[in-house]
Amino acid sequence: MDLILVNLIDGLVTGLLLFMLSAGLTLIFSMMGVLNFAHASFYMLGAYFAFQISLFFGFWMGLLIAPLIVGVLGAGVERYGLRRVHQYGHVPELIFTFGLALLIEELVQFLWGKNQMPYDIPEVLQFTAFAIAGNSIPAYKIFMIFVSVGIFIALLYILTRTRVGMIIQAALSYPRTVEALGHNVPLVFMGVFGVGTALAGVAGVIAGPVLGTFPGMAFLLGSIVFVTIVIGGLGSLWGALVASLLIGWITTFAAAYNIAFADILMAIGFTMPEDLDDSALRDLWTLTLPQIGPILPYLLMVLILVLRPQGLFGKRDA
Repeated sequence: MDLILVNLIDGLVTGLLLFMLSAGLTLIFSMMGVLNFAHASFYMLGAYFAFQISLFFGFWMGLLIAPLIVGVLGAGVERYGLRRVHQYGHVPELIFTFGLALLIEELVQFLWGKNQMPYDIPEVLQFTAFAIAGNSIPAYKIFMIFVSVGIFIALLYILTRTRVGMIIQAALSYPRTVEALGHNVPLVFMGVFGVGTALAGVAGVIAGPVLGTFPGMAFLLGSIVFVTIVIGGLGSLWGALVASLLIGWITTFAAAYNIAFADILMAIGFTMPEDLDDSALRDLWTLTLPQIGPILPYLLMVLILVLRPQGLFGKRDA
């Protein structure tokens, strides 16, 4: 039971971190139809900018300033890059964002090198919040949870209780109508893109000290973000949250329990044939849960697409 509680907390931290990445992307994807392969690169920029700022002004100023810089860069990318190629269709957009991701990675390596940066947890949070049966829960993880929950509440309030949020939600499905009513839809697109990339920057700022700040950090989370928004449903903030938590807990629990795949199959009624000669099938039978854990989110995505193509909370097919 104690191990379950620890894994629940770890999965919650992972899921909420993933939510901050996917929340902005799900709005961008559903509003503009842009497959922004560079979204995780803005997450990486947030970590590197925060590290650089923290060298002079400390962690807290990095947490405040780095996402703003990333958001401004994201808005500039939409205004002077994506807006120009958007009229030519999805393929040019894909090529543009993919090339942008490569460019950002090369710039990061040129400016900061290929080694991991010494971006550490602030001293004020370097203590144990509480312990569960000898397993300590760092205060920084609790801080990450509060930041993520605060961002979710703020986004939910803005999208559902403010005039700006109503315009954004209307522009998701009826951009021509919103424009006919006198609203500047391109400005809305630019603002949403900037806010989405700023959220990715926040995720990078708070994840950098824990997961490491290095040039490959964008690649590690790049694909799983798209899996999240497909599972949750395009344009749904609640869907992004639920899907992120599901993925966080699935991967955390899978890594924590060394259960053989054969035991799982036998528990649901399958038995290994005695005359099994195929080496690939024998290898599959001997796999353990930690080994298949990284592909579980993708299997969940396939299952969701088969049973509910619009995602858990989406209103249109992914």
